[in-house]
Amino acid sequence: MQVFFADEQKRHDPGTFLSSGSRRPNPEQPERAERLLAGARAAGCTIVRPGNYGLAPLAAVHTPEYLLFLQTIHARWRQIPGASDEVIPNIHPFRRDGVYPQSPVGQAGYHMADTACPISAETWDSVCWSAWSAVAAADAVIGGQAGVYALCRPPGHHAFADVAGGVCYVNNTAVAAQRLRQAAARVAILDVDLHHGNGTQGIFYARSDVLTVSIHADPIGFYPFYWGHSGERGEGPGLGYNFNLPLPRKSGDETFLEALDSGMRRIRAFVPDALVVALGLDAFEGDPFGELSVTTAGFRRIGEAISRLGLPSVIVQEGGYLCDALGDNLAAFLTGFASGAAPRA
Repeated sequence: MQVFFADEQKRHDPGTFLSSGSRRPNPEQPERAERLLAGARAAGCTIVRPGNYGLAPLAAVHTPEYLLFLQTIHARWRQIPGASDEVIPNIHPFRRDGVYPQSPVGQAGYHMADTACPISAETWDSVCWSAWSAVAAADAVIGGQAGVYALCRPPGHHAFADVAGGVCYVNNTAVAAQRLRQAAARVAILDVDLHHGNGTQGIFYARSDVLTVSIHADPIGFYPFYWGHSGERGEGPGLGYNFNLPLPRKSGDETFLEALDSGMRRIRAFVPDALVVALGLDAFEGDPFGELSVTTAGFRRIGEAISRLGLPSVIVQEGGYLCDALGDNLAAFLTGFASGAAPRA
């Protein structure tokens, strides 16, 4: 299997993270990329550098004012006397349908959902190469490969069309799905991250050409809190094209696999031409977030099950944080997926 990744993705090194009001090291560290690369190599994958695709694939799912914000906000922020090294919002609008703020402080609050996505001088470059890895993987699948892995770091599934959040800036999963739409009439997204892919849901919520399915820890008391509940089914033309499967905390392999079976039944009923897997490894029992207790062997079974859909697939890396088994978990998933993925005719 090919893996797309660029070294520039390691430049983003956020230092700020607040959890329950306490400042902690940001869990989305560059070392994640090294461990995931080791896992991909252990699974027998070949690492390939993506090309520079420019802004067009990002602009297909994100607003122009948001992309301009990501490109320029750090330099503008640093011109404020006494400004922090990283862009961190300290105000959020009660409503977002009024006048667009001109102040960098106001724009930071407008475009950043929380304090978990600080922006440094290196962030934009890393974000672009992360998204281009997803584009390259989608193009490889369009070109005939059965399955391709995009090692996207920083991740993306919490990013909405014009809002960053939860260590995510550009929604790589959405970028890949939209890219696949160039050759596929219908695309399914299957998100198996610990956290609900609220940004992905938001981007496609009113569309019927992209089915979004997410298996995640119940958000009633867990991030992202306000999205990911089972009653969220889509709206307008997208009604019935969003399917959430929230799980109880500390549920293990069998509960996850039962939900996965339910999600795959929905995907089969949609009859998609291609699949994007938003691969989070943070459902692992030993992950720092540790909320769903999936085992390393469980990730292999998840990969095997998804491969049985028999769909051309782009696997986009989402969560999965620093622990001893991070690379092993990726290797288990990719090995499981490869064991059942057949070449396209």
